[in-house]
Amino acid sequence: MSAVRETLGVSLTADESLLVTATDRSIELINAAAQAAADRLAHDIIAYDVSDVLSITDAFLVASAPNDRQVKSIVDEIEERLNKDLGVKPVRREGDREARWVLLDYVDIVVHVQHSEERVFYALERLWKDCPEISLPEDAVKTRGLAEAHAKSRAAGDVDGDLS
Repeated sequence: MSAVRETLGVSLTADESLLVTATDRSIELINAAAQAAADRLAHDIIAYDVSDVLSITDAFLVASAPNDRQVKSIVDEIEERLNKDLGVKPVRREGDREARWVLLDYVDIVVHVQHSEERVFYALERLWKDCPEISLPEDAVKTRGLAEAHAKSRAAGDVDGDLS
């Protein structure tokens, strides 16, 4: 196991270590971004190693939120955390105006933070389902299923839908 992964407390199973080919730096950035997203209560955080199928980046991180304000908050936290802790800034940031789908391009990784409705509509997971999933910090893993639970609570009439 690499020193970076060991420091972050992220371990790979034997099968994952054979599949994940993203660089240690990419894994470090993905894990920092995932933790920042989890700290801002993002839903359904997942990361894929796309290094074998794309030459433009090593990994994608996808996260969602139930409203535009939270999408902005998650994006701002990821950007601030990666800059402060790892000294990197995105080379491109797209989608700020509507805050329905914001993309942060760090070259080594690309972060997608989507409004829950866009997440369902575009289903990025379906596009990258054949790529290896990257192990994430426990706080990020715990966010799985929150978008579905939020949608159910809204359908049941819970106006706030606060599941954090």
